Formats: sequence, C-alpha cells, structure tokens
Amino acid sequence: MADKPVMEIADVREAIDWQATHSEKAGAPCTGRVIRAELAILDTDTATGRRMANWHGLSVADAMPLRIAGGLHWLFLTGEDRRLEPVYAGLLTDQGTIDAIVADMAVKYDARLMPWLDGPPQTNEAGRSASVMAGLLWLSGELGPKFELNEIGASAGVNTMMGRYRYDLGGTTAGPSLSRMKIAPEWRGAPPPQNPVEITAVRGCDLTPIDLTDPDRALRLKAYVWADATERMARLDTAIAMARQAAPDLVKQDAVEFVREMLARPQEEGVTRVLFHTVMWQYLPDASKEAISEMMEAAGTAGEPTRPLAWISLETNRATFAHELHVRYWPGGEQAVQLTTAHPHGAWVEWLGG
Repeated sequence: MADKPVMEIADVREAIDWQATHSEKAGAPCTGRVIRAELAILDTDTATGRRMANWHGLSVADAMPLRIAGGLHWLFLTGEDRRLEPVYAGLLTDQGTIDAIVADMAVKYDARLMPWLDGPPQTNEAGRSASVMAGLLWLSGELGPKFELNEIGASAGVNTMMGRYRYDLGGTTAGPSLSRMKIAPEWRGAPPPQNPVEITAVRGCDLTPIDLTDPDRALRLKAYVWADATERMARLDTAIAMARQAAPDLVKQDAVEFVREMLARPQEEGVTRVLFHTVMWQYLPDASKEAISEMMEAAGTAGEPTRPLAWISLETNRATFAHELHVRYWPGGEQAVQLTTAHPHGAWVEWLGG
C-alpha cells in the first residue's frame, strides 16, 4: 500500500481496497468481500457510484467504504434483498460473482443507497467499553473511586450504559454481577488494578443520536455491524433490550457545546468528572477538536484538587490504525498516558499501564 498514513488515503479505489483488506485481517472476510465489490459500483451508471468516485476528502478517514457496506447490509437485514445472504454466511466466496451482485444492487437501489453516504457509520460497540472501564479502574487508584461520566459522539448510547455492564478484564472484575451484558475480551498482558469504581452519573451527546427503542433506528445501527461479527451482533441485541428497559441519557447536541455545558455545571466534591469518547474524534472538525482541548486544559488547570477532571479517549492512531486508550487527568496527570491497545471492536485488549 502507499507510503502514507492510512487515514490520509484519498484515492477512492485505494481506500476501498484498504478497507476490504483491513476487514479481512480483523476477522471479517465475508464483509471484506462485499466491501471489495464496491469497486464494481464505481463502474456503474449510478448516482451512488458517481458520488463515491468523486468523493471529496480522505476516504478512509471518512469511512466512506463502510457507509455503503452499511447500506448493503441494511437491505439484507430488512429482507428487501437477500442476495448477499450466502456471501455473509461464507458460502459464496467468488469475488467476481459478488461484484456482479453488488453492482446490480447499486443499480436497483441507487436512491436507497445514496443517503448512506451522507454521514459516517455509527458503530456503537459495547466491546470498546472494556478499555474505558480499564481506564476507570486505573484512575480510581489515582483519584478515588467515584466518577461522573460524560460521553461525546455517543451514537445510540451503548457505551453510555457501560455502568450497567459486567466486566472480566484479565481476571479483574467490575460492574453488576447479574448484568445480562458480559464484557470479557481476550486479555493480553497484566490485568488492570482491582480498584473500586462507582459511576455516580452518566450522560452522552450526539449530533444524530439513535433511539434504541425505535425498531427502525435500531436496525440501522445493526446494519453497521459486520455480518461476520456474530458476537458483536449479540452484544448489540443485548444493549437494545437493556435500553428498552431504561434508555440511556442522551441529548442531541454538538460536542463542543456539550463539553462547555458539562464544565459549567456544579461538580460534586470527591467525584471525578470524566469526558470520554470512543472512535469518534476523527470525524470532528479541527476547530472542534481545538476548542474541546482548550476547554479541558483550562478547566483542569483552574480546577480544585477535590473536584478532579479526567479525559479518557479510545481512538484510532492515524499512522498505525491501532486503537489506543489514552488518559489525562487534572491535577497531576496532565500528560496523556497510553493504557491499552485494543482490537477495533474490543475482541482483545492489551494492557500497557502500570
């Protein structure tokens, strides 16, 4: 592949090929074949194909290939077109045949697929919260056990509900023992410290939050899950069921405004206020990233020792495409510390912290 960071790939064909290969390496060969078949869409006389071919921006950073993959999966999940069923099941592997199916679907459902290019995929994955919880366990030893969580780019709030999940992180446990959601990734390295974690409050924001209690919106979220990833789909089904019992506290709001309001609210003494996010930072405009960083640093510097502030981010390393958990806190931990490297969807986590 090109001698440049993967996130800076602008050539559309190169981006599709890279995303297909990445999906295969991540254990989703069936989805990888469907993504590679998007190359055939570029050769169709469709509005979708033309928009893809003339994509403005960095195709991998924008997750453009995954947008269309979501639309194709949605057509399958709704039952509107089941031709990809043997592909998703791993029974049909001939790339030429798959190319022909996907190209024909692009022609037939051109108007239905076009809107899937309008926004990034909302891959709300509960498995990613394993790294976030590991960060809280570590922070508990630094700042105390009580945390107020605030999530930006929360999508459907699957990770906003993380306090309701049960975790087994290399033998270190956290969360309610009777939870129906069990998060137990393959753990590499030493386990995180077995410190107490008490989540006193949690809320999240998103520009286009998904209501998990709405079957149509929930199905759209499921469409972004790779068809090979049966464990991910099972976790999402569990999260949907839990949300129907008690929906996550989500607001439709820009991340900058959400952080500004978060920092302006009174903070309980002895409780660490935490900003966290997972695999969303790349979609924010540079101005928003700068504004959030400046506000967090200013608030942390001006804060009181009995009202700590922390920032937990599980984001993509733009040079290596590895997913890395970094933690900063004020006072005393202003320099970011990397605690984990993780699988994109939380299948495994490697502990790097102390």
